[in-house]
Amino acid sequence: MHFHSRRLSLRTTAPIEIIDITAEVQATFARESIRAGTVTLHSPHTTAFVSLNERETMLQQDMLEFLTRLAPKGAGYGHDRAPVDGRENAHAHLIGLFMNASESIPVDNGELLLGRWQSIFFVELDGPREARTLNIQISGVR
Repeated sequence: MHFHSRRLSLRTTAPIEIIDITAEVQATFARESIRAGTVTLHSPHTTAFVSLNERETMLQQDMLEFLTRLAPKGAGYGHDRAPVDGRENAHAHLIGLFMNASESIPVDNGELLLGRWQSIFFVELDGPREARTLNIQISGVR
């Protein structure tokens, strides 16, 4: 059994941002020559997440608008009255209740088993941020 871990560093530029990281994950996976196993992606943040969804310009715009409406910034949340790190980001934590901190993608016959329309996204909910991390762990047989 082979294991490989990597940290992908990201910089976000918008308050809410959806970043396609499919190519980076596939490149990391390709270097390991795994025939069967799993690629696990994990965000160690409480206001940034990982998601599998369709990459289409208008859909991504719809996603941004939906997330913004789901929990509007500055709506009088208690967390914003006494923020732990000085950021009024209760909206980001609340949206995060509906998102995943991790995703697992099966590997078979040397390929990530993503659906035809699936891409891998890092979703920032409290940006911009200079430094974000996504943990990539690949396990399987060569």
